[in-house]
Amino acid sequence: MIEIIVISEAHIESFHRTLDAVAREKRYPAFLEAPPLEAMRSFVLDMIAHGHPQFVALSGGDVVGWCDVRRHPRPIYAHAGILGMGLLQPFRGQGGVGTRLIRTTLDAAQAAGMTRVELSVRENNLNAIALYKSVGFAVEGLSRNAVRIDGVYESVIQMAVLF
Repeated sequence: MIEIIVISEAHIESFHRTLDAVAREKRYPAFLEAPPLEAMRSFVLDMIAHGHPQFVALSGGDVVGWCDVRRHPRPIYAHAGILGMGLLQPFRGQGGVGTRLIRTTLDAAQAAGMTRVELSVRENNLNAIALYKSVGFAVEGLSRNAVRIDGVYESVIQMAVLF
């Protein structure tokens, strides 16, 4: 059974390992490896302190996925946030863990007063795009050749959901 809960300080090291594993696949997040542990600790504690929605999926007490929405800091954009998420490979496509994780996070973002959540996703990440569309995200644009990894360019799709 996968549990979806609000992140706490106790989850930081496990979250760091999970983010690092997903990033090293070089296919999904905007990282090729996790930031240093202390930078992650600062990020999570800042998210908690400011009430930004951040949830983790736990299996046996270990973080196997995450989803968060960081509110834009400038007042004219403060109604909106940026979504980031990831799941370890064995938990993808397994009984809707990603769907539960993103729905929980979006509900919390809406409850926090956000009326827009946006994200960027590489155009070849078809499973993620399908997930995002299934919870209401719409395509808003395309950034051509926005990512370059190992000499290969990829375009990035911009998506958003409005509440």
